[in-house]
Amino acid sequence: MTIKKNILSLIFTLASFCAFAQNDAKVTVVKDPLIDSLIARRIALTKGISKDGTLLTVYGFRVQIYYGPDRKEAYNEQAKFKSYYPEYETYLSYLQPNYSVKVGDFISKSEAQILLNNLRSTFPTVFIFNQPINPLKADE
Repeated sequence: MTIKKNILSLIFTLASFCAFAQNDAKVTVVKDPLIDSLIARRIALTKGISKDGTLLTVYGFRVQIYYGPDRKEAYNEQAKFKSYYPEYETYLSYLQPNYSVKVGDFISKSEAQILLNNLRSTFPTVFIFNQPINPLKADE
């Protein structure tokens, strides 16, 4: 019985020495320099800039606050929105016979959804559209 206890205590002693030996371990990270250039390229594409510096078409989201045939009402809704949210861009378009007022340049749908939820009480017919946006405006 004492031999079994001695063997068990020896095993536990050796295991504790092994556990303490791990405290001095250091990790060295080796990273390929190509990774940084790929990250920079991904950021540029998100902003809509090609390798030669020209702007690309980037799709994102806008919130439509007005859609209807009345031009004066479209301008009124645009002005009302600008008075509440001057930090967002507004876009008025006309496709016969209706005018449309859309706002914002959002990269993610969740950002557009937050604005939509805030606007629902003031502009009851709001919708989110996936369309080309101005990516540089989205970053500001």
